[in-house]
Amino acid sequence: MAKIWPLRTIGPTIPSMYLDKRLQDDKEYGFSIFKPKTDACMKWLDQRSNGSVVYVSFGSLAQLGVDQMEEIAWGLKNSNYYFLWVVRATEQPKLPKNFMAETVQNGLVVSWCPQLDVLAHRAIGCFVTHSGWNSTLEALSLGVPMVAMPQWTDQTTNAKYVMDVWGMGVRAQCDERGMVRREEVEGCIREVMEGERGKEIRRNAMKWGELAIEAVDEGGSSDKNIDEFVAKLVKS
Repeated sequence: MAKIWPLRTIGPTIPSMYLDKRLQDDKEYGFSIFKPKTDACMKWLDQRSNGSVVYVSFGSLAQLGVDQMEEIAWGLKNSNYYFLWVVRATEQPKLPKNFMAETVQNGLVVSWCPQLDVLAHRAIGCFVTHSGWNSTLEALSLGVPMVAMPQWTDQTTNAKYVMDVWGMGVRAQCDERGMVRREEVEGCIREVMEGERGKEIRRNAMKWGELAIEAVDEGGSSDKNIDEFVAKLVKS
């Protein structure tokens, strides 16, 4: 293929300080759609033990129905794990009445968070995600197991890779109405966080995280491809 079309792959393209740490100034993407609740999130996570927290986010665009929000909410509560759930301000009215009050001991709901910092935190045990490419790539790069709940476009393909190709998570299954029920949410979280399959998922997640660092580090495939590209530009 390279003989026909001189393509070179690079990446994963997330800030260096979360991977090879060679670029001290490269700590963020440079913009955020919403203002993150950084202090609240990180202080809360700092109080939790390693791998004990379920992080939940459906990105900046997905709009879940009231019924689906309710199923996710009670699935999280019934799992009995700590959870950090990003629910945009416009989506928070869809939460079940008294949900936040009933889960104050185990959960934290915020309107936005610094996702890379959260995924890199030692307390995170798994990521319940809509499987958008940015979120998927970040979780893969940081070695975080996933529960995939794709909503549209490429997200179903990404979820397929998470479960069946990379082996670093599971995909939550919908019922005949297209709804992921609370029992499924709870079951998927438990499958990733505990048990024999959970151990395998965590091993695979760690492996992919190590490969991501290897690719962008000095001498890695991404590093070599960038050097080769620049060298050809200089020669021309």
